[in-house]
Amino acid sequence: MRTRGRRPSARFTRADTGRVEAFSDGVFAIAITILVLGIADPGHRPGALGRALLEQWPAYLGYAASFTYIAVIWLNHHQAFARIRTVDRGLHSVNFLILATTSLLAFPTSVVSDTLREETTGADARAAVVLYAAVAAAMCGAWLVFYEYLRRRPDHLDPGVEPGYVRQGSIRSAAGIAAYAAVGLLGYFVTPLAGLAVFAVVPFFYFATSEGFLRAAG
Repeated sequence: MRTRGRRPSARFTRADTGRVEAFSDGVFAIAITILVLGIADPGHRPGALGRALLEQWPAYLGYAASFTYIAVIWLNHHQAFARIRTVDRGLHSVNFLILATTSLLAFPTSVVSDTLREETTGADARAAVVLYAAVAAAMCGAWLVFYEYLRRRPDHLDPGVEPGYVRQGSIRSAAGIAAYAAVGLLGYFVTPLAGLAVFAVVPFFYFATSEGFLRAAG
């Protein structure tokens, strides 16, 4: 029997979402747990523990902001895969891109925390804020690729998905890229502290719109 040139059956090129969701949940859990490693027992003189704890406020701020961000990413990921019925190699690939950029978030979080303990307005602080903004923009870029893939391949979606859900996801992702690019410029040319304030606020936008703009408004 000749088999050369035959395409693989759809049964072998597509699968349900169970395994990809389980693997993704594991990656998110590890990424969110690693963040706490940035908070350590501060070195201090006898009787100065309280001041030492207060002086490492950037670590607390970085942990809170990044924990919230990854939690919101998990929520958006869950809402997306609740609407996806099958995955193929392409969708696996763009999902890996989301996981890769999310896992990277612990790095700029640590850099920002360590830098702001030393200074809040100098060149290093500005560079740290730009780094965080760049990684956050890359995460939004990964989501943009994800939604654009679904837009081109709607056969992966459940037939009951709300009209406009994928398009709104693309808009939200593109808005995130623009916002973080602006934050990076703001933090570098104006003040790093302004950038930090925006970092703490943006995840709440993605939380409120995780199921689309219309449901958020409702």
